Amino acid sequence: MNKDEFQGGARYVGGKVEKAVGDTVNSRDWQVDGVVDQVAGGAQNLYGRAKSAIEDVVDGAPELADKIGSDARDAAERAAEAAKRGARSAQASAQDAPVLWALGAAAIGYGIAWFVHGQRS
Repeated sequence: MNKDEFQGGARYVGGKVEKAVGDTVNSRDWQVDGVVDQVAGGAQNLYGRAKSAIEDVVDGAPELADKIGSDARDAAERAAEAAKRGARSAQASAQDAPVLWALGAAAIGYGIAWFVHGQRS
């Protein structure tokens, strides 16, 4: 087990705990941060596992392993950034949800009032 496998696994578990706390206290920020940490930790752990596998297979070509490792790290970082952007977008959408519910409730209330008053006339 290398450093990236360990750190990625720890970040993933920490993200699970953070999301669970966010679910418990109903904190959207904690939930989003927990999911982001889970995705980033999973990506880093996967990178570490791939790096370990490459190191096991490619003992004779360390420069090739470093190139593949740096490419995998870049891909993991891009995946983590994409997850963060997606989480921020989901958080922004979730913040608009109460307004949409209020508008929907107002429209339904108006429809019911119109239906009831239209029947009496």
